[in-house]
Amino acid sequence: MLRRRTEIIGVLMLLGLASAVLAQQAPRRSVPMRPALFFSESWQPLPTPPDDHGAWPASQGAVSNPNLELTLYGTSGKEIQLVAGPGTSNVVPNNLWTGTTTSPSAAALRDRRRFVDLSVPLAKIRWVVRTSGFHQAWPIVKLADGTWLAGDRPSALQADFNETEITPSDLRWLTLDIARVVTVGTWIEHPDLRKVDAIGFADLMPGSGHGAGGYINVGRLEVYGTPVPR
Repeated sequence: MLRRRTEIIGVLMLLGLASAVLAQQAPRRSVPMRPALFFSESWQPLPTPPDDHGAWPASQGAVSNPNLELTLYGTSGKEIQLVAGPGTSNVVPNNLWTGTTTSPSAAALRDRRRFVDLSVPLAKIRWVVRTSGFHQAWPIVKLADGTWLAGDRPSALQADFNETEITPSDLRWLTLDIARVVTVGTWIEHPDLRKVDAIGFADLMPGSGHGAGGYINVGRLEVYGTPVPR
């Protein structure tokens, strides 16, 4: 009986040793790391007096991050306005507003020194957006070769400022005629997002003015991705 018990213990020890060896040899599954913040822009009021609605024509002076360059697009892109939030309130942040535009319009930011790789796992765009009417903010990117794309995951229809996230790898894309801010061509399932030159938003409808008819407000815009030297 003692001999039998000793044999069983020996077998169990060998099985345990074999399991440990196999566990050490098994490849460990790597967990993708979320890329760091590439840029964040919350806009800043301009030094000149605002109009009666507390707004200015949007311009480079509204960009608080010195490494970023703002460009406005569309035949009425220069009608996009910078609207100042009331003091330090987070309820209505500083934002770009499309209410006075008379055609589809867009705005995009580019880092002067770096591209960003949005193809990496867990890369994302995070923004604070409010919408009115049937308007939505559509994510847009400019590739290193000059191609503009619009993604198919817009902001939700929402009457208040809300923070949302977009994962570029989840999207389908259409080519964007940036001069007119109009989508063209056919769906692109997997574009090469390893070198993205600029990131922003498009409002694919004209604004309706100061009323509830239709516009978008885009507050803080953040991009998470891997920097790529230019």
